[in-house]
Amino acid sequence: MSPGTGLLKEYKLTRQIAGEPKRRWFSTDDLDLIVWLNEKEQPFAFQFCYDKRTREHAITWEAGHGFEHSAIDAGEGNALQHKGSPTLIAAGPFDHERVERVFLDSGAELPEPIHRMVAAALKAYPQSPALDARRPAEFVEPETAPWWRFWK
Repeated sequence: MSPGTGLLKEYKLTRQIAGEPKRRWFSTDDLDLIVWLNEKEQPFAFQFCYDKRTREHAITWEAGHGFEHSAIDAGEGNALQHKGSPTLIAAGPFDHERVERVFLDSGAELPEPIHRMVAAALKAYPQSPALDARRPAEFVEPETAPWWRFWK
């Protein structure tokens, strides 16, 4: 992470995936922060990607599950292959003080609940802080009457 990465700004049109929790995405040239929200709009998980311009890594954290640190294989392959999809590869421990410092420098304008959650998690590393937020319950499609029974 290089100095002067700027402040994280939100992508307003973040794609939402049916059946998955809502997410918000914030970015700079060298950082990405994706945050997942429960049905009460509380953040409960995040992925903080850093060193995008050199050798990108991702820290993924979820309340109740803790941390995963990964390197990102960009799927570049070689000249005789098509580019593949990026994948996460286990990367072991990380310099959490460095990552925490960069997050604090770049996250000053984040919404307060998001900033508080990410900062608390990074500060507590390798432990996972206790938070009130939780993953939303799985959505179960309610059983509905057939369309021809509209009088019920």
